[in-house]
Amino acid sequence: MAKSSLQRRQEAERARVEAYEASLRRVSQQPRPAPNFKTAIDEAKRGFETRILRDAWAWQPQMKTRNAARLRLAAARYLFARYPVGEHLEQIWIDSDGLGRDEIVLRKNWYIVAASGGSLYKEGAGEWLSRKEVHAFLNPPPGLGFEAAIWQAIARSYSDDPCIALRIAHSRIAQTPRAEMGFWREAARFFCAHPTTVEEMDDFRDFLEDRYRRDRAFSLKGRTPASLSRQMREWHRDLEAIARIEAARRRAEAAQARARGHAPAQEAGGGAWRGAAITDWSWSPAAKDRSKREIYMAIQLRTAADLVSETRAMRHCVASYAQKCITGQASIWSLRRRAAGSTERLLTVELDRQNRGGAGPGLCQPLAPAR
Repeated sequence: MAKSSLQRRQEAERARVEAYEASLRRVSQQPRPAPNFKTAIDEAKRGFETRILRDAWAWQPQMKTRNAARLRLAAARYLFARYPVGEHLEQIWIDSDGLGRDEIVLRKNWYIVAASGGSLYKEGAGEWLSRKEVHAFLNPPPGLGFEAAIWQAIARSYSDDPCIALRIAHSRIAQTPRAEMGFWREAARFFCAHPTTVEEMDDFRDFLEDRYRRDRAFSLKGRTPASLSRQMREWHRDLEAIARIEAARRRAEAAQARARGHAPAQEAGGGAWRGAAITDWSWSPAAKDRSKREIYMAIQLRTAADLVSETRAMRHCVASYAQKCITGQASIWSLRRRAAGSTERLLTVELDRQNRGGAGPGLCQPLAPAR
């Protein structure tokens, strides 16, 4: 006998209820796992067994969380802490992503020293911070991470204004490798003496980083914000000129490849063009006193950065000769003198295809600096 539509609906509803109840029984039969205190203790004490203050296996926390990071932090507090410390020191037990092994060990060690009541200055922080700065590091404003807390502490040693110190801590100066902290301390002191915004400090940082990378003797002593701004604008113009020359070089190489019936090659020459088939040259006049020895060098400029650097140093327009160098119509050479550990640029010379200089029409005489 055929079922009515009402009977079919009732049977479908009973089937749905039975399926729901079966699912509910399966879920209710699976107890929630207990917090894994043993794993948390093992992870917290690993590598620091000699620094433990309390019996690891006597730990009986009244915690319901199953979050491994929170459990690990609680275990670290139990094992090592006599006193509470800031979040910037505790964070290492919660998240160490992106940190190298040595950095993880250092931060855990700093936590243990501070939380156990030891002298962080004597236990390693004194390599980078003064005693006053260590105190400021241990008591930073809320919300700062480990590196930002270090840099606000450094800035507080140069300025009594906490707002200035916070701006430096929130700038990209706080991303400085500790191996270069000496120079960037000087930068922090400069921005404490000449306060500015985080955005401007970040812009200055790119410029200062480039200058320091090229010249480790570069210093901010005696400089002003106005002079730095002028130099930074020149640096930006140099970068734009390098970008234009590099674009021209890539276009020329692609055109040459197409003319030969080849696909444009991937970047392989480090941004340099072929140049003249002549090796760089050097000569040293005879000198009895080796301390007064001088060397003259002729160096071919084969990259955009070399041409722009020569233009900036000698104050002429040799960077505009880039297209001729790229296409092989000319080569540019820098004559330099090295003596007493320093190098002086003397002259810039252009050679034509036949490696002749300053003779034919359209060729410049040796390019001396503008006066």
